[in-house]
Amino acid sequence: MSSSVYIAGVGVISAIGNNVAENLAAFELEKPGMAEITLIDTKLHGQVPVAEVKLNNEELAAMAGFSGQNSRTTLLSLIAAREALNDASIPDLSSLRSGFVSANTVGGMDKSEDFFIEFANDNNKGKLRYVFDHECGCMTETVADELGLTDYMATISTACSSSANAIFYGVRLIKNNILDVVVAGGADSLTKFTLNGFNTLMILDKERCKPFDENREGLNLGEGAGYIVLVSDKVAKTLIKSPYCKLSGYNNSNDAYHQTASSPDGTGSYMAMTGALAKSGLQPSDIDYINLHGTGTPNNDSAEGTAVKRLFEPDYPPMSSTKSFTGHTLGASGGVEAVFSVLAIKYGLIYPNLRFKTQMNELPFAPETRFLKDQRIKNVLSNSFGFGGNCTSLIFSAT
Repeated sequence: MSSSVYIAGVGVISAIGNNVAENLAAFELEKPGMAEITLIDTKLHGQVPVAEVKLNNEELAAMAGFSGQNSRTTLLSLIAAREALNDASIPDLSSLRSGFVSANTVGGMDKSEDFFIEFANDNNKGKLRYVFDHECGCMTETVADELGLTDYMATISTACSSSANAIFYGVRLIKNNILDVVVAGGADSLTKFTLNGFNTLMILDKERCKPFDENREGLNLGEGAGYIVLVSDKVAKTLIKSPYCKLSGYNNSNDAYHQTASSPDGTGSYMAMTGALAKSGLQPSDIDYINLHGTGTPNNDSAEGTAVKRLFEPDYPPMSSTKSFTGHTLGASGGVEAVFSVLAIKYGLIYPNLRFKTQMNELPFAPETRFLKDQRIKNVLSNSFGFGGNCTSLIFSAT
């Protein structure tokens, strides 16, 4: 059994950048990715901002090196996963047991929506292959084949905690000597179904979201992909460059409170964070930065904040929600924010919580509003809390 699992590479694409370097630059410039909807024909156009990746499908396909008609989720996944794998530069990868554990919630729904528009107008039209690629597992298989990661592949779909769960599943595969290398994370693209669903729940902010602000009104939907390359301690010793850090703690808990709402007292959030700390052997005082789930909805921020207060009071580490930049990327959020957490350790970063003005009445702390560099960051806690009470926390630690 591998004693430690290290992060050897990172890759990300989001509304604030098409790669790691562009995302970091957007943080430093405090440049968020929310804007009007441009890529989807929807009645919500002009009513709610979204955080779109700033490339259309044809441009994404060219960047990914795909010639066929692939779903947007697949394209985002391949771009970020390939960046992570290239960043890792693992010697003689083909000789190792490698796998791909990827998360998403929409699958190829964007292509399915295209099919049904044509089909509804004329039952003799519409490309059936779009529907064939609808289910979530198709994305994983396509990308795994393209990257040559075919010893093991799995798809995780647990709402907004999906890619965080994919990451700690990858860790367990390595720790139990099933694989040597795992590319883990997730991707999601914006679709009409997603927009309409969240609009029905009445949790979309009509302005740019302001997580953990007393006057928050909801979330901004986003899209993107984030992956990290996990390696065993044996593989870590062969790397051309030193690993970024290690994944020291992880936990998934479920409060089973409600289909779409978090328990008001933050039970699931608290269990996830305390479980991850127990796994890591760390104390709350050891955490140097918290990447909050921080969606900007009244329910989520209150529940997560209550759990943070219960666990960390009276000494709170710096914390912020990077969703104030990227929007809520749903099944991709845990992977995207895992990348940001790893980079926080590598470069000593604390990300700003944009648009925060008024501290929440029920909480004794406020998120960080400045971009800080050269900080002492050894342990980062990253939260990803999903529908149905599926709550996951990851802890990344310097080596």
